[in-house]
Amino acid sequence: MRDILDQLFEVLEQRRAADPDDSYVSALHHKGLNKILEKVGEEATETLLAAKDAEGGGEAERKALVAETADLWFHSLVMLSHLGLDHQDVLDELARRFGISGHEEKAARSK
Repeated sequence: MRDILDQLFEVLEQRRAADPDDSYVSALHHKGLNKILEKVGEEATETLLAAKDAEGGGEAERKALVAETADLWFHSLVMLSHLGLDHQDVLDELARRFGISGHEEKAARSK
C-alpha cells in the first residue's frame, strides 16, 4: 500500500492545477504564499491550544489535538508544494538527523 503522504502529495499536485472556485488547495495557491503562511500560522496556534487542552483533558481533547495536528501538517504540505518541495524532502532531512543528538544537530545548524 502506498504511503498516505505519497497519496496526499499526488492529490495536492492535482488540485494545485484545478479551478480555484472548485478546490480549496487551488484557491490557497492562487491567493499566494502569504495566505498559505497565514493558514499554517493559524493551524499552529490551534494545535498549541489543543495541546494545552489535551494535557488535562480526556479523549475528546486528545482527538481534537490529533485533528488540529492533521490540519497543521496538511497546510504545511500545501506550503511546501507551493515552494516546489514535498514531504520527501522533510523525510530525508529527518532521516539525516536520525541518530544524531538533538543538541548536536542544533549546534551544527548554527555554524
